[in-house]
Amino acid sequence: MTEESASAWGSEHNPFAGLGFGTPPETTEPATPVSSAPAGPAAPVRTGRPNSRANRRAQLMDQPPRAPKSRRGGWGCLIVVLVLLGLMAAAAFALQGPITQLIAATQGPEDYEGSGGDEVLVMIHDGETGSDIANTLVAQDVVKSYDAFYSLLLAQAEDPVFQPGAYLLASQMSAAAALEALQDPETRQELTVVIPEGTAAVDVLASLAEGTDIPLADLQAAAADLSGYGLPAEATSLEGFLFPATYTFQPATSAHDAIKTLVDRQFQALDEAGVAPEDRWKTIVMASLIQREAGLRDDYYKVSRVFYNRLDPAQWDTGLLQSDATVAYGTGNTHLVTTTDDEREDAGNVYNTYVHPGLPVGPISNPGDLAIDAALHPADGSWLYFVTWNLDTGETIFSTTSEEHEAGVDKWNDWMLEHPEYG
Repeated sequence: MTEESASAWGSEHNPFAGLGFGTPPETTEPATPVSSAPAGPAAPVRTGRPNSRANRRAQLMDQPPRAPKSRRGGWGCLIVVLVLLGLMAAAAFALQGPITQLIAATQGPEDYEGSGGDEVLVMIHDGETGSDIANTLVAQDVVKSYDAFYSLLLAQAEDPVFQPGAYLLASQMSAAAALEALQDPETRQELTVVIPEGTAAVDVLASLAEGTDIPLADLQAAAADLSGYGLPAEATSLEGFLFPATYTFQPATSAHDAIKTLVDRQFQALDEAGVAPEDRWKTIVMASLIQREAGLRDDYYKVSRVFYNRLDPAQWDTGLLQSDATVAYGTGNTHLVTTTDDEREDAGNVYNTYVHPGLPVGPISNPGDLAIDAALHPADGSWLYFVTWNLDTGETIFSTTSEEHEAGVDKWNDWMLEHPEYG
């Protein structure tokens, strides 16, 4: 409270002071003094009823004028209260992070309990680290948090050794149960391969080798010879035609037959979607692009619309799709969708859709059913831009104007600064 407010409060008086309420009646006869000392000047005596209107008016006239009530004192206290509440809120917000960290430090990382529920097939690849495996388990909801599993790995007396291949685990397992299952030979599924949607052909072949007894060199040789697979005439590789799914092979399956199993399954998906054989190529190229660029399920159809709008000269006169995923694929970075300025300016990259108009020269991944359906049925909209601003959740901002898009890019840049692990 300010000094001025305190002074105002101190100057207030009882509003009933001087009105004579509750005072004893006055008598017309003066009282006899007890002492023999001479009496002082006599007070004026008023007659009539002590609480009559006339007497009250006279009493009021005898009182000194009262200072007006100050209203500033009440406002001053209110301001002080609001300031204190604001400071308390700011302090609570500032302490939220440290308090959360303290709780996490004392309680440990988030973890599920028990041995889990529904079955989940998890693929471990050759050369993956414990950190890679922890990320895979979190992505497939096998364990609740990265820290729960990775900290458990670090606590082991000896570093666990994981064999590449497919493992039958369960959803929402405790980190301890997941680690135990990964070290159990019975959990590893012989001759089983899991191909996620959007996997590039080079990684599909590696997964086939890891999940079967087929040497990688044999698979690479079989993939180099495109005859016998029934691919469209435009195809120069298997890219786009290795359907992502879970496969179990019979012992002694040849490299060619294993690959053909995946190609035939992709043709089946195209047929079920109503794609004519002569349209397989352009459908797969577009679907592979959508597969790499889209995040959430509903966004697949919006991403599809953006690319079709950019192929329309009436809406986008350059015809440049400007997809970072195509540029990254052309550089050999099949796991990335981010690029540098120099990479986007490289005309020597035939997959560079910042330089070369139209669809890329070929598929950039192996799409699944959802991406194929989105390529055939784009959403209605006027969007010309999109940016996935949160790479953890896949949340994407779609825009019609460049100004709207720049605001989305700023949001993505802010998120990237907070997540340097995405580089």
